[in-house]
Amino acid sequence: MTTILHIDSSARRTDNDIKEYNSISKSLAAHFINKWRTLNNEDKVIYRDLGLNPPDFINQDWIAAVFTDDKKRTVEQKTLLTLSDTLIDEVYQADIIVISSPMYNYGMPAVLKAWFDQVVRINKTFTFDLDRGDFPIEPIMSGKKLILLSSCGEFGFEIGGVREKMNHLGPHIEIVGKYLGVDEFYEIKAEYQEFADARHEKSLNDAYREIEALVKQIVYKLRHLPM
Repeated sequence: MTTILHIDSSARRTDNDIKEYNSISKSLAAHFINKWRTLNNEDKVIYRDLGLNPPDFINQDWIAAVFTDDKKRTVEQKTLLTLSDTLIDEVYQADIIVISSPMYNYGMPAVLKAWFDQVVRINKTFTFDLDRGDFPIEPIMSGKKLILLSSCGEFGFEIGGVREKMNHLGPHIEIVGKYLGVDEFYEIKAEYQEFADARHEKSLNDAYREIEALVKQIVYKLRHLPM
C-alpha cells in the first residue's frame, strides 16, 4: 500500500458560489488524488489544508527546544514541539508528497513556509556534521516522490522562460524537499490566471491532462508495468 501526504496551502477554498474565487491549485491537487484513487482505491491519503489550519510559525523558544537534547527537554519544550513531531511523522509515513500551492509574490504562501520550517528539523529529517566539510547537511529519509501542483497569475517561470529568475516557488520547494527524503520531484502548473484568456484555459486544461499522465506514469512504475 502506498501512502500519500496531501498538503494544500492556498488561502482560497474550492466551494465558493462564484467559480472564479475557487483555488486552482487545490483543484489540481484534488484531481490528482481522485485519479490516483481510481487506480489505487486501497492506498492511504493523509490530508492537511494549511490555508484553513495554518501551522504555527517557529520562534526563539521553538529553536531552543529543537537544539536541546531529547533527554534534557522540559515539559514545556516537549509541548512546543508536539505539532512538529506530528507533521514529521506524517512525512515519515508518506511515499508520495503532493503539495498544491499558488504563487504568492513569486514564492510560496507563508503557511507553506511555516510547514516546511516545522518539518525540516535537525536530527529528525536531516543531520549536521562538520566532518563532511563544506556540505555538512544530509537528509535522513530517502526514496520519496514530491509532486508540486501550482498556479500563478503570470507565465514564463520555467527554465529559459521570460520570468525564470522571478520563480521562487518551484525551485525552493525542490531544494527543501531533498531534506524530506525526496529523490524524485515533479511540477505541474497552471499559468496566465490574471489574464483570464484563452491562454489560461489552455494552460489549465493542459495541467489536468499532465496530472492524469503523471498518475499513470507513477502507478505503472510502482507496479512495474509497461506504459
